[in-house]
Amino acid sequence: MPKTTLANKTTPTGKPTPAGKAATARTTLITGANRGIGLELARLAAERGDTVLAGARRPGAAEALNALARSRPNVTVLTFDVTDPDAMNSVAERSDAPIDLLVCNAGQYVARGGIDDPEYTFDAWHTVLMTNVAGVFFTVRAFLPRLERAKGAKIAIVSSIMASSERAPGGGYVYRASKAAATNLARNFATDFRARGIAVGAYHPGWVRTDMGGPRASIDVEESAAGLMRRFDALSLATTGVFEDYKGEAIPF
Repeated sequence: MPKTTLANKTTPTGKPTPAGKAATARTTLITGANRGIGLELARLAAERGDTVLAGARRPGAAEALNALARSRPNVTVLTFDVTDPDAMNSVAERSDAPIDLLVCNAGQYVARGGIDDPEYTFDAWHTVLMTNVAGVFFTVRAFLPRLERAKGAKIAIVSSIMASSERAPGGGYVYRASKAAATNLARNFATDFRARGIAVGAYHPGWVRTDMGGPRASIDVEESAAGLMRRFDALSLATTGVFEDYKGEAIPF
């Protein structure tokens, strides 16, 4: 069974990875860590010695994440429903330990076609907007007190190039709208949290071969996650509000 305690743990720094080596032990919280990019981010953070809080909506079904937690004592699996603010508050309040990096990665992609796509139902819009937009807000609000307890805390919101209004090829309406809204949240958080010493960035992970990206995508999960970790490491108050891809290239919003 996965660990469920939220004890504040300090672990030795691990070996360097392509994503870099943590300068000091720190705590990283990742939503949507049960598969794909989130799972690989959790693995990289654990390898370099971070205390990793890995969130999954249904942790009992997250076999790969549970296996990672069994092999890495610095990984704790948590039940996260980012669309439920009360549940998120309850998880956050189980501990007052500082969080150094919050990665909002949980996401849904439903309906991909044009205006006539019958998959654009009420339920599709509700599911995607609640997860990709409201879920980011509820997560950040719940864990903000713990971010404020850390020195130089960061919030990384996994967005998409599909959020860009300047690069709008059409279609994919609900996902594009959700990622545009999530990026807008990141920009406004960056403004509001600067005085609190918290840097915020929004990131395009690339077109990745995952369940969401599909088998024809251009890069694998390992390349994407390693690049994202380097961008998270580079984030600071000097660059807060950034919207860029996993290679560090700016994306017009």
